[in-house]
Amino acid sequence: MTRYKGYAGAALWVDLTRSKVETRPLEDPFIETYLGGNGFGTKILWDDVGPEVDPLSPESRLVLATGPLAGTIWPSSGRFEVVAKSPLTGIYGDANSGGHFAPELKRCGFDMVVFTGRAERPVYLAVGDGEAEIRDAAELWGKGTAETERALRRMEGDEDLKVACIGPAGEHGVRYACIQATYGRSAARCGLGAVMGAKNLKAVAARGFGGVSLHDPDRFEALALAAHRKVRENEFTPAEQRHGTPGLVSLMNAVGRFPTKNNQAGHTDFADRIDADALEPYIVKHLACYGCPIACDKIYAVQDGPFAGTVSTSIEYETLSSLGSRCYNHDLPSIIEFDRKCNDLGMDTISAGSVISFAMELFEKGILKTADADGLDLSWGNIGTIGILLERISAREGFGDILAEGTRLAASKIGGEAHLYAMHVKGMELPAQDGRAQQSMGLAHVTSSRGADHLKGFPTIDETGYPGEAVKRYGEQCLPEIIDGTATKHKPMVVVDGEHFGAVVDSVGVCKFGTFFPPALYWADVCEGLRAATGLDIDVEGLQAIGERIYNLQRAYNVREGITRADDTLPERFLKEKSPSMRAKGHVVYLEPMLAEYYELRQWCPESGRPTAEKLRALGLGDVADALGL
Repeated sequence: MTRYKGYAGAALWVDLTRSKVETRPLEDPFIETYLGGNGFGTKILWDDVGPEVDPLSPESRLVLATGPLAGTIWPSSGRFEVVAKSPLTGIYGDANSGGHFAPELKRCGFDMVVFTGRAERPVYLAVGDGEAEIRDAAELWGKGTAETERALRRMEGDEDLKVACIGPAGEHGVRYACIQATYGRSAARCGLGAVMGAKNLKAVAARGFGGVSLHDPDRFEALALAAHRKVRENEFTPAEQRHGTPGLVSLMNAVGRFPTKNNQAGHTDFADRIDADALEPYIVKHLACYGCPIACDKIYAVQDGPFAGTVSTSIEYETLSSLGSRCYNHDLPSIIEFDRKCNDLGMDTISAGSVISFAMELFEKGILKTADADGLDLSWGNIGTIGILLERISAREGFGDILAEGTRLAASKIGGEAHLYAMHVKGMELPAQDGRAQQSMGLAHVTSSRGADHLKGFPTIDETGYPGEAVKRYGEQCLPEIIDGTATKHKPMVVVDGEHFGAVVDSVGVCKFGTFFPPALYWADVCEGLRAATGLDIDVEGLQAIGERIYNLQRAYNVREGITRADDTLPERFLKEKSPSMRAKGHVVYLEPMLAEYYELRQWCPESGRPTAEKLRALGLGDVADALGL
């Protein structure tokens, strides 16, 4: 058992093939080196899942991990991390979710669950105080995530049960299937719901009554209360509380960063029909994840029209783009319904909307015909087609079977020039950020360890002007250049710092809202909270080293899977087609100079994109350098 507080101190290892559950203690060196959630999962993946392992095979691993601040009174401390080899990209994969599942798992006495093997029949894992049991899930198989959660609460006889489960998309191996946690919160990206489905694992259901012991409870309470005040008093918090992430629609549209028509443009003339103000009349209730002072989540209800009766939660900025502007759909009630449908089927809304918009552009360009799509009309904005395709993708029926593969593989199957319109990096669909309007985000999409992503580096200094490590490094006089969205100067430093901080935030079990955006809590805040909670003897530099170690190990994993510098690129649209939109008008993503500086800052080989042996050894990863033959 670890001597550090803040941790439950144990991990569940679940062999589904042999129907065996084992409890293993957390060791101090493991904690000191990898911290929690994201770090734990990364290390297990490196150790146990090599290039020979198919992501959907029994030999693959699936890790659900919390962090030392999860379940405490620290702001927004309800996050957990899911890590596995991605069936969408074939490389490192992770997803993160809020809600209330992570604190419940820790109350059961476990920081982490690691699944191996494959069950002979559908099962779920029931986790209680210090124990867990594999149980039959035959009657749950085929159900949506909402009904699965309700059924499990009936079966377990506990309305406070917290559930992480998959829907039909995960059961059918859709490569961007997600995991729904305590209904409405999604561990969405990388297709990790398909990994659960391949293991015949329908759900994890947790109910615990333990607590989280702290190293210095009085100091931690004082630090946590101060952190709550910082978040509440931040200038960006009121808008986040009122609107959640949909408040970004009008802001991003105004600067040309709001993807439209499969990223043909970065703005649309109907943004005011799907933005936060348009969505506000549909709000029924404001919701908060565990311990969150922002409460960005909402319940939305459609009262009339063809989608009357639809109720959904967690409609994000990303969804308003992916199933809205990206498909050229301005019908807001339909987007609310498509969000509900994706949640219940268990699909990532970013990838689902992106692959449908990809098909719509192929139809526009004449590459796809109606006959190729089961007779469906793929014209822009056809909401009937979007709804049908979501169902067919989830069931892998007809044309939906092709789109269920994700944009990269779908383009390969369709052939011809289809690949030119596939908006992905390393196989993962781009989120709702046009890098031509924010150069740092264009770089972050390329360098993200899980493929196209905005939440790994999460560069927000361009938007907020919040002084981070880039300002510390280059001086206050450089701030105007740093916050110029179309400029490239100093942006690699912004991304590198964000990747390190993001790895730590995802490892301690807190949310990136309240840390990155609104930019309230930073390295020193998290470090002090961590020291008081755990007793770890660590300073800011030591914490930064952990973040850097985790991110380098993720890169090393991808290098072992065959990723090279050539894979660190964007679709040609962003590199060659000048944006027609707002401040981005006339700009492309100026990737090469930023990428060269990024490699230099990281001490990675500029020709291969590999971490150097010197860098890995300096981070205590000498065995990794040896394994890569460096």
